[in-house]
Amino acid sequence: MTPAINQLKQRKIAFTLHEYEHDAHCENFGVEAAIKLNLNPQEVFKTLLVTDEKQFFVAIVPVTGQLNLKRAATAFGVKKLQMAEVKEAERLTGYLVGGISPIGQKKALITCIDETAKNLPIIYVSGGQRGLDIGIAPNDLAKQCRQTNFANIAQPH
Repeated sequence: MTPAINQLKQRKIAFTLHEYEHDAHCENFGVEAAIKLNLNPQEVFKTLLVTDEKQFFVAIVPVTGQLNLKRAATAFGVKKLQMAEVKEAERLTGYLVGGISPIGQKKALITCIDETAKNLPIIYVSGGQRGLDIGIAPNDLAKQCRQTNFANIAQPH
């Protein structure tokens, strides 16, 4: 079990596990999960790490769109953000890119979830490894992350 799953079990949070065979050549992990798990892609969210070069933050957005860095900076109360380097994201979270879960990270980072999640009963996020997703209520997810808020941080591709 991954740290994300262990944390949810320990805290008795309702969730579902969804496993699929990850294609090593696939780089669009969230879309791959939606297709292989036969889920609506608007319900599948990706976990991204961003930085203002002083601190790091977690942004959770639908796989059907991309993170709007300006809106995310506003949501986190900083001037400007950029994507974190892969090695830095993996070091801070303890997970490999493509399997970074917003839950059970090594260092709890301030988190923002795109507000579209609030319209869904369940969203799907990485369970902590490639080929493993967790279905969880958005408010339950928010409670598992540090200082979480919902904001309009995504935009269409």
